[in-house]
Amino acid sequence: MREMDVVGVRVEMPSNQPIVLLREVTGERYLPIWIGAVEATAIAFAQQGVTPPRPLTHDLMRDVLAATGQRLDEVRIVEVQDNIFYAQLVFDGGAEVGARPSDSIALALRTGTRIVCAEAVLEEAGLAVPAEQEDEVERFREFLDHVSPDDFESPDNPQ
Repeated sequence: MREMDVVGVRVEMPSNQPIVLLREVTGERYLPIWIGAVEATAIAFAQQGVTPPRPLTHDLMRDVLAATGQRLDEVRIVEVQDNIFYAQLVFDGGAEVGARPSDSIALALRTGTRIVCAEAVLEEAGLAVPAEQEDEVERFREFLDHVSPDDFESPDNPQ
């Protein structure tokens, strides 16, 4: 397993599909995962420290964990099949629950939980970005500094 950082979310054009971009903590590979608009908003809110007027599902999950004395130890991105990613939530008592990576990442950001990815997933779906291409990544980071969670709202699915 390789530890990952969340670079951020963006909307990929022309498909208008949100993606979350993860990066190896000690490496040069990035992992783009296509996600839904609601999950993109949840991740962006967490990264920007936005508190919604009503708690989102991921806020509720964090609060339930705290109220029951449970701790989320690790989020694992464990598999990719036919471009669909799978994750596991690993709790302090050893329990593991299958989840979508987007929900897992949104919860990890709210709880300060480490995110790891299986080497096999990175080999299949990861993208190596050599140092000379880091300028493109820096432009992506600048984009993230100026994007609003409202940018991920679907006209058919208002928050």
